[in-house]
Formats: sequence, C-alpha cells, structure tokens
Amino acid sequence: MSSSPKMYDGAEILFESLRRENVEHIFGIPGGATIQIYEKLYDINFLKHILTRHEQGATHAADGYARATGKVGVVLVTSGPGATNTVTGIATAYMDSSPIVVFTGQVPTNLIGNDAFQEADIIGITRPITKHSFLVRDVNDLASVVRKAFYIAKSGRPGPVVVDLPKNVISAMAPLHYPEKVEVRGYKPKYEGHINQIKKAAKAIANAKRPLLYVGGGVIMSGATPQLRAFAIENNLPVTMTLQGLGAFPGTSELSLGMLGMHGMYWANQAINHCDVLVALGARFDDRVTGKLETFAPDAFKIHVDIDPSCIDKNVEVDVPIVGDVGQVLDELRKAMPHKPDTTEWWKEIRAWQKECPLTYDMSDGKLRTQFILERLSEKTKGDAVIVSDVGQHQMFIAQYYKFTNPRSLLSSGGLGTMGFSVPAALGASFGVTDRPIISISGDGGFAMNMQEILTARYYKRPVKFIVINNSYLGMVRQWQELFYNERYSFTDLTGANPDFHKVVEAMGVKSFVTSRIDEVDGILDAMLNYNDGPVFAEFRVIKEEMVFPMVPAGASVSDMILDRLDPERLV
Repeated sequence: MSSSPKMYDGAEILFESLRRENVEHIFGIPGGATIQIYEKLYDINFLKHILTRHEQGATHAADGYARATGKVGVVLVTSGPGATNTVTGIATAYMDSSPIVVFTGQVPTNLIGNDAFQEADIIGITRPITKHSFLVRDVNDLASVVRKAFYIAKSGRPGPVVVDLPKNVISAMAPLHYPEKVEVRGYKPKYEGHINQIKKAAKAIANAKRPLLYVGGGVIMSGATPQLRAFAIENNLPVTMTLQGLGAFPGTSELSLGMLGMHGMYWANQAINHCDVLVALGARFDDRVTGKLETFAPDAFKIHVDIDPSCIDKNVEVDVPIVGDVGQVLDELRKAMPHKPDTTEWWKEIRAWQKECPLTYDMSDGKLRTQFILERLSEKTKGDAVIVSDVGQHQMFIAQYYKFTNPRSLLSSGGLGTMGFSVPAALGASFGVTDRPIISISGDGGFAMNMQEILTARYYKRPVKFIVINNSYLGMVRQWQELFYNERYSFTDLTGANPDFHKVVEAMGVKSFVTSRIDEVDGILDAMLNYNDGPVFAEFRVIKEEMVFPMVPAGASVSDMILDRLDPERLV
C-alpha cells in the first residue's frame, strides 16, 4: 500500500520552487498578505532577503541585479499599496527587457473583487507592462506557475513577470510537483535565424561600400559580445551603439563610433545618414535613435536581427529581417561571409567627421562641469566599473564621456526614462557583482526620489559609490525650456528646494564628500574608489546652465543636429 505524498503549504512550495530556480537574492518588504511567506522565510538559509525602504526601490534593485548579472531578479511585496508601488519598476524593466519576477501578496480568493482591505487588481494594472501575469487560485498550480514565470522572464526577449499570491493559497496544503520541463502554449521563442536570410545579409555586407553595425541592448542580453567583436574586427566595420548597447563593443576601440541618436556622436549620426548597408543587431529602432523616420538611413539597405518578431518592421521597414538569437545569427553570419568588404574609403569619411566635430567642453571659466568629472572617472576606472545611471543630462554625458569596455557595465533606464532608478538599481547590482566598482550617478532631481535606499546600502554594508551631480535644476527639462520654450523655466529651478545632500547622507551614517572645485575632483574620486567599508557618497556642485550637445530636436532628422548654444540650426 503506497503512502500518502508529503504535504506542503503554499509558502513552503514557493521557497522550494525558488531554490530549484537557483535564486540567491530576493528584494522586498513584508506586509499582512505575505506574513506567512515571511514567517517561513525566517528559517530559509539558501537565499538572502534584502529589506528595502520602498517597494519601488525593491523592484529597481531586482532590475539592477538582473541587468548586472543576466540572472532573474526577484521581488516579494504585499498586496494593495505594496503591489502598486512596484508598477514603475515593472514598467522600467519591461521597456528595457530586463528579466524580473515580482511576487505580490493578494487578499484571499473569496474576497477578490470585494474591495477588501489592501486589495488591488495588480494583474489588471500590470498586464500592459509585463510579458505575462499569473493569479494563482489553487495551491496545486503554484509550483508550475513559478516554473513558467522564470522561464518566460528569461527566455526569448527577457522581461518582467508578475505572480499574484492570494493569502489563502499561501496557507493551503498540497503535494509538491515541480516540473523539470516547461511549455507555455503559444510561446516558443525562435533562436536560430533562417539560413537563407543570413546568406542574403552576408552578401549585402560583403559588397557594401559604407556598411555600419547598429548595436542595441539585445547583443548584451544574449551574451553575444564576443561574436560581435569578432565580426566587426574581421571585417573592419564601424560600430555604433544605442544607450542600452554601450559596452557591447569597447568604447576604446578605433572601430567604435560611440552612441547614435538624439544625443549621440555627430559622426555616428553622419554615418547613419550616409551608410549603404545598415545592420541592426538586437536593437528596436527606438524614436530616440531614428528621429524623423522618413529621413533615417535614407539610402541604406537595412538588415534587422532580433529575437522578438514583433520588433521587425515595427518602426522601420527592413530589407532582410532575421528572427533569432543575435549571437547564433552572428556565428552563422561570420561563416556565410563570401569575402570582406572594402571599407577603406568609408573610414576616411568617418575620420573626417570625427575631426570636424569632436566632443569638447570649456573649463576656462573655472567652473566644475559634469563632463570633466565623468572623463576623469572613466580614466581612473579604465572603463571597467559598473555605472548605474539615473535619467537626465548626466545620463547623456555618461554615454558620451565614459568609455565602456565590457558588457553589463551601463545600467540605465532607457525606454521609460525613470528618474529615481539609479540608487536602488546600484544597490541591487552590488549583490550580483563583487569584482568591479559599482558607481551610482544621479542628478539632484532624480536622487531625491529614491535616496532612502542609501539606508539599505548602509545596513547591508554594500560598497556602492553614490555620486550626485547637483546643478540645482531639473536639467534636461531646463535645457528644452531654454532651446524650445523661450527660456521660460517653469518649475525646473530647484534652488532652495533641495536639501544639503551632503549633510542628509552623513545623517544616514554614510561617509560623504562635497565640492564645487575642479582641483578637488581627483582626490574625492580616488577616496571613493579606495573606500570599501560600506557605501560612500559625493556631491559635485556643477555649473547650473550646462547643456548636452550634440542634440537632435524631437521629431527632427538625425542630420539636423544642434551642435552648441550658438548653432544657427537651434529652434527657438
């Protein structure tokens, strides 16, 4: 006579499922709907729970962990406001294809829809900003749901998944059946590109006179940086990258053109305008890259490699679409090349553009500028730090002046443009990467939105370097107001509104520096980089009126770049 199967409650099934998914870190805050989960967590020793100070912070931290490591970031929050506080973080991860799984508590199933205490329809709220969402109504389904959630989050084009856990499901009993294999109906990512399409692409590149590689974050997500580097070097191809693609190819290489698009390099955008074959690798033709669609790469034969078929022809119609993993496609593309293209004359054109309009800034007035700080930081770290950017002018200056040498080195909210991302994302990254400096860089506006997570960094003694570039403005909005709205600075001046960040962070128990002097920058950066006894902070008070150039006005062609304040092309 067979014995009855061992029974587990929902919380036990959840943690055993997480163990089998090799989860090591989980970010969250307990609450009433998850109290039984946290009661079981008290005795769990295979994973580390990081208690953040806000659920948005927990979600950005899991996102930062995922971007820095390539693993799935995990969040655990309670129902109602706990769940809704994750929404901005989920949307941020969704826009940038970051794999996270968010477990939310929920009221008991019999109370769903009754406006019970701390009830929110988090499935309905997040459906447009997740790859998939699950409401677990039966404890017998819990293990298979967790298995599917992790599979969906990390396969194909990565992204966030929400798993909603009603309180009675967590307390119910069931045997544990964790599926080794998983299939999701209607979801079968395609990894191998069509060989005939690859051969067409190879022939076009080989015969091109002015070929250009346009590289997005998909190259980094797929782990395809070795294949990209080999392909570009073998064929002497220029490489330009999106914000999320920075680090996929070394910024120090002579083949790198840096970032393209709205605040991209002049020569990168000129190359886009004049190339005859454009090869998009793991990029989605975002509006910040293309500018006016009708004038984007007007004479180019376009090849697009992406694992997400919905991205093909979504914004820009292409001549050779290839659906598949970019690493696998690049392997096949290298084999299929009939001969190397002759890019000698093409490189002469590009070098001329680089000499025509180099990146410059003027320090003759003795005022501290963001560009100088970032250039010095890049040199001191040799481009090998993990830079976690917030959103705004400093974000674009980072893209221009920090020379990234490795993938997963720039973590930045690109698609959603989420201010307040950097501090918690850097915290999360520090749990996944321990052999490189983790440096959070924020503007004063974004820093104030989630600076509470510095307390979390202090509590867990994370050696994160927190930098605030303080110009006492919402700088990017102020720049647009100066250029396009007749210098009407409506509610962007933070003079008198900001606290003394240096003193605030000191009050949190964190070592802190502050300066507005050029000659003190090197010493402070050295002190920060050499400090590993927990977090350290520096506030750099920079010139208030600086603007990021070059700049393509919204909706304009990438050929219509504003090069500086005196550029006659500026639109006022």
